[in-house]
Amino acid sequence: MTVVTGSNREYRDRLFKFIFGNPQNKEWTLSLYNAVNGSNYTDADAIELNTIENAIYMSMKNDVSFLIDNKINFYEQQSTLNPNMPMRFFLYAGMVYSSYIENNPNYRRYSSKQQKAPTPRCICFYNGMKEQGDRTILRLSDSFDGESDIEVRVTMLNINFGHNKALLDACKPLKEYSWFVDRVRSIQKTTGSLEKALDTALEELSDESVIKPFLISNKAEVKYMCITEYDEERNNREQREEGRAEGREEGRAEGRAEGRAEGRAEGKAETKRETIAKMREMGFTEEQISAIYPDKDAYDVK
Repeated sequence: MTVVTGSNREYRDRLFKFIFGNPQNKEWTLSLYNAVNGSNYTDADAIELNTIENAIYMSMKNDVSFLIDNKINFYEQQSTLNPNMPMRFFLYAGMVYSSYIENNPNYRRYSSKQQKAPTPRCICFYNGMKEQGDRTILRLSDSFDGESDIEVRVTMLNINFGHNKALLDACKPLKEYSWFVDRVRSIQKTTGSLEKALDTALEELSDESVIKPFLISNKAEVKYMCITEYDEERNNREQREEGRAEGREEGRAEGRAEGRAEGRAEGKAETKRETIAKMREMGFTEEQISAIYPDKDAYDVK
């Protein structure tokens, strides 16, 4: 496994990753793991971070991935509801397990004996604006039209402030992160200024907060990440709105085209009905009419 070292100073991460995927904050990562799994591990050094940077299959890099107790944990934070998370986890997990096998000399992929690998756990921490339950299971098989031989199950946990109280109470850094995001949104909605909302929320964090000193000491990075993530959310939202508008316009255009096509078809059918009727008036036999219009019975003009 590749262990990530050093602090990220490139201002490209999500705030969630900056807090819980940072090597200098392993005790917070461990607290989050304990809260999710109901465990009580105390040795933060037992965590081996293995987050892959620049994952080519994702627009955003993976948030947090780490090994502990022979389990590979994949953690993602999502501020927009994304039912495609199982596919994202599937692609990312493939890269992580490939790296694990390549760097583990004890794993013999061609062995006649069953080779054991760490158990995967896929967790999506959701704090979007669309109302969701506290816990939702997303399955990769729902992405396919037929029965699938591959399955990935993702547990989506709602970490919006006020949801999953037991989980947030069990992990103080997560509860403070949840409160901070909720407070920023509330202030930004009132003032219209995201930067002011960030400054105010940072000030309002309790002096007893475990994450406040870290956020204050990295204030420029925190503000940049939040603004970047907010811009990304807004861009995605606008793209969805544009997509819906384009879809409606395309639908109207298709409707008009279909209407014209239907009109032309109906016009041709009416002409055929009138012609068949006139042929009967002129004394043409049914056999003679059928020779010219084999489908005449479809027009029922008798």
